[in-house]
Amino acid sequence: MIGTVIRISLINLRRDRVAQVMTFLLPILFFSIFAMVFGGASGSTTPKVKLAVVDEDHSELSRRLLAGLERETSLAVRTTTRAKEGVEPTPLDRDAARELVRTGAVPVALVLPAGLGSSGMTFFGGEAKVLLLADVSDPIAPQVVNGLLQKVAMTAAPDLMMSSGLDLFETNAGAFTPEQRAAVDTWLPQLRERAEEDVSGRDGEATGTDGGAMQGIIATDVVDVMREEHENKPIIAFYAAGIGVMFLLFATAGAGGALIEEKESGTLERLLSSRLGMGRLVAGKWLYLLLLGSAQLTVMFLWGQVVFGLDLAGHLAGFAIMTVATAAAAAAFGLVLAAACRTRGQLAGISTILILVMSAVGGSMFPRYLMPESMQRLGLLTFNGWALDGFTKVFWRDLPLIALWPQVGVLAAITVALLALTRILARTWERI
Repeated sequence: MIGTVIRISLINLRRDRVAQVMTFLLPILFFSIFAMVFGGASGSTTPKVKLAVVDEDHSELSRRLLAGLERETSLAVRTTTRAKEGVEPTPLDRDAARELVRTGAVPVALVLPAGLGSSGMTFFGGEAKVLLLADVSDPIAPQVVNGLLQKVAMTAAPDLMMSSGLDLFETNAGAFTPEQRAAVDTWLPQLRERAEEDVSGRDGEATGTDGGAMQGIIATDVVDVMREEHENKPIIAFYAAGIGVMFLLFATAGAGGALIEEKESGTLERLLSSRLGMGRLVAGKWLYLLLLGSAQLTVMFLWGQVVFGLDLAGHLAGFAIMTVATAAAAAAFGLVLAAACRTRGQLAGISTILILVMSAVGGSMFPRYLMPESMQRLGLLTFNGWALDGFTKVFWRDLPLIALWPQVGVLAAITVALLALTRILARTWERI
């Protein structure tokens, strides 16, 4: 009898394609996503850190530091403004670099201040400190840049570092004898020549980021650009948007299943026999799910404001725009799944698979900046990626409402496309 029970269960599993996918394929998909994000067997590497560099010193040290940073394969260094029609690019200044960080174009900018060349290369830190203008929503980028800066100081300018150290030694311990000075003057040019040969021969292959042992060679100050204007700006908006969007999809997919229940109970047939019609029925269901999703996101962000200090009151206009656009697309998503599925069980399985995969790739489960560049682009094919980018612009970057047009436009296009697909799939119900 036990064998019969097992056999029947295996037959049911063989017939249930959704159960097969959730049992065998979904775990493999999630394993593959996490493996690619954190550098698994596929050979993917950590994405390049976008870095803006401002050289205010124009010294030999700053020139070598900049050249060394540009050779690092884990950095994408930018030193000029973007070229525009009829306008030539110009070197970045401090304000332009700060704006790049604030708007999210780069996660960190490096300012090499005037006077760095004469005071920067000491183990105790010079008076002219390098500034790291950082967006702390990406906590990894400033650490990577700081570590690579210390490494470049050691590999690209060892003679300057040693010369600075020897000057410090003479200041505190007394001048060298003529013989010692002659030896130093002979040795330092050789050290510089060897360093230049090593750097040019390496061609940027050395990309280690562990700068812990070198902290203090180049003195740095990290400036949180995002909190300069709003000291208490919480990062909780990231989590509210990520979790809110994912569970919004689950809620609308589940609520959209009412169409399946109405079909099974015969209610749908009676509704279609009235003057309502399938087009109006779909529109009514979509409007209901739109209101439900908007209420769900509003409750989530209100809780964030009351309990965690999220500044919802200061961003009401942007929040309203993104909430309506997000809820509209989510409502259409729930309806198209309901129209495509035959049973509640099928809807539950398929929606779970799609939502979990989209949430993992789109940034609801972990930030997209942790992903390889190819996966970051792939995330823009998901509903979650565009919605989260929009909420980030509203709550974290304080960008004007006009900056939301790409996200709102894409979400609106998704809504129209999914509603049209829902109407096409629903034609089979009209023939029941």
